[in-house]
Amino acid sequence: MANVEITLKKSLIGSKKDQIATAYSLGLRKIGDKTSQPDNPQTQGKIKKIIHLIEVKEG
Repeated sequence: MANVEITLKKSLIGSKKDQIATAYSLGLRKIGDKTSQPDNPQTQGKIKKIIHLIEVKEG
């Protein structure tokens, strides 16, 4: 299964609580944090929720 690399590019300050919780569930806490997640529908839903705060690279 393919992975996606996700990097937090913008601060979570001022974001809604559910967006902050989504970033934390992906392992993103500080600007510049990177994580590799499986490319599945659950991850794609999380990415869609906070797309304005992150940068996504395919596998």
